[in-house]
Amino acid sequence: MGHSSVRGEGTRESVPHARGARDGGRGDATGTDGGTAAGTEDGTDGGTAAGPDGGTPAGTDGGAPAGTGSGAGTGRGPGARGRGSRGPGAQGPGAQGGAKNGRRGPGRQPAGPAGRRARRRANGKGGRRVFRWVASVLSLLILATAGAGYLYIEHLNGNIRSGGRSGGESGVRKAAPDASGNTPLNILLIGADGRNSKENLALGGAKDTVGDKPRADVQMLLHVSADRRSAAVVSIPRDTRVDIPACKDPETGEKFAATNRIITESLQRGGPGCTLTAWEKLSGVYIDHWMMVDFAGVVRMADAVGGVPVCVKQNVWDRPTAQVKGGSGLKLPAGETYVKGEQALQWLRTRHAFFNDQGRAKAQHMYMNAMLRQLKEQNAFTDTGRIMDLAEAGTKALQVSEELGTVKALFDLAMELKDVPTNRITMTTLPTVEDHRNRAHLLPADKPARQIWKMLREDIPFDGNGGPAAASGPTAAPKPSGPAAAAPATLSVTVVNGTGGGGQYAVRGRAGGVAEALRGKGFTLATASQTAAPAEETVLAYPKSAGEQGRADALSVAKALGVPAGAVRATGDAQGMTLTVGADWREGETYPVQDSPKAGDLPAEAENSNGADEGACMEVYRPYQW
Repeated sequence: MGHSSVRGEGTRESVPHARGARDGGRGDATGTDGGTAAGTEDGTDGGTAAGPDGGTPAGTDGGAPAGTGSGAGTGRGPGARGRGSRGPGAQGPGAQGGAKNGRRGPGRQPAGPAGRRARRRANGKGGRRVFRWVASVLSLLILATAGAGYLYIEHLNGNIRSGGRSGGESGVRKAAPDASGNTPLNILLIGADGRNSKENLALGGAKDTVGDKPRADVQMLLHVSADRRSAAVVSIPRDTRVDIPACKDPETGEKFAATNRIITESLQRGGPGCTLTAWEKLSGVYIDHWMMVDFAGVVRMADAVGGVPVCVKQNVWDRPTAQVKGGSGLKLPAGETYVKGEQALQWLRTRHAFFNDQGRAKAQHMYMNAMLRQLKEQNAFTDTGRIMDLAEAGTKALQVSEELGTVKALFDLAMELKDVPTNRITMTTLPTVEDHRNRAHLLPADKPARQIWKMLREDIPFDGNGGPAAASGPTAAPKPSGPAAAAPATLSVTVVNGTGGGGQYAVRGRAGGVAEALRGKGFTLATASQTAAPAEETVLAYPKSAGEQGRADALSVAKALGVPAGAVRATGDAQGMTLTVGADWREGETYPVQDSPKAGDLPAEAENSNGADEGACMEVYRPYQW
């Protein structure tokens, strides 16, 4: 018997197909040796008919509707005359056994006007019945799908854990929109090293820290440009000493005073919000959201993503040695290996075998770049099945700031990132120097660190692959509207000498000199503080309670001295307007003009890992080779 697969128009000569009509198929016919001919247009009245060599004609109710069983006559052969492409089947001596275009079976409907009228009546009733049936089924399917979709989204929402965005006051404001009304997007990514669950303890770490508050073992700032055409990631080594602001623990209400300690401890002093505030205070960059994951969450996410390729130049085994305890347990042969699950966690935690924290950050960047390439290759941003897998794993693994506490918010965030090309994603680690107080700790390297923060604040791409438009920098924003500044003679300004920041010696009399310059510009109430406060960068702070008027007043002072608007910050603890003259302004009455970096102008000391680089490979420290 002839082949009877119905799948729309045939595309291969060896497998005949039916060409389905709008309401159910036009019928079909095959040759004399046992082909079939389907009947009427809605697929309900068509019988089957064989050619002279022995088919079995069926009546109006015996045929199979098109789209379910009968095959289309195709090509030329000794069979019925049917509609199709050329192949073994149509136009031959048995043409009387089929119908032209497969629309009329041979036995039940009379020819002529009477037969046509009868067929029209039958088709009309059948078509309406089929339409009503299809409409009913579709309605049920839509309702069932919508109900299941709602329940699934609610299930995912139930997975998400969230907390407050900020744990303290940094005084940093969100960047003004560009000419198109867009602003950059900044997200702090935190990897916590908590070992307070059996699952996390089994995945690594010292047992003597069980019960301790988790530390921020991994910290990265993801910056997506206002035009969403480039992205940058900056890591800070966990043992970098920074100013941690006063914070409040959102769960216990415990308050922590401001301090100067390594940044990994910020998570213990008020949760992820405090770590975010410490980053804002250090960088001057407003951070929109935070996302945090623990060991077990990393494993879940790595399993959902699937294998990610990583590379080592030598065999690596990160294990305890006679000199150094601990180790991630990572053991890989030289070359490329696909890692997932627990092995991916080992890769991300490896520090000793990759020399230090900076080496570990570079390995993490390699993994993240490879993962992004994998997700793009897998169409993970558009494939429904992949999205559901990742959503299930992500909502269980991640803790997020409260604005991201719904599936919709996380989905919208993913859509912001999906169109950034991989060659416009650049990852780096903040350049550091050894801490003179403790050789086991680090300090931000003054000049290169300031350059990186400046590039982020001014939304300058870390890569040079954006062409002339990116090289020229972001489009200027329209002038903001707001209240007019008060008259200069009515504004009190306290000037503080901070020129001793960054390990430099303080310039004597610097606060008095700048205060005198302000008085000369009409700010007659400007005074110099007798207390020094070392700072690497100049900052003009005003009380947060002063609102927009306070900002307008502070901006007028900044303009008079040439201080950039990015250095103007609202703080909760400011008693009045305070100008701290930092180590970046050691002389002169006006702030020194500084050239803005251009796209791709990362400091020479900084790592530069591009998302499109598939040849990256980690060097392994000799004691950890095997």
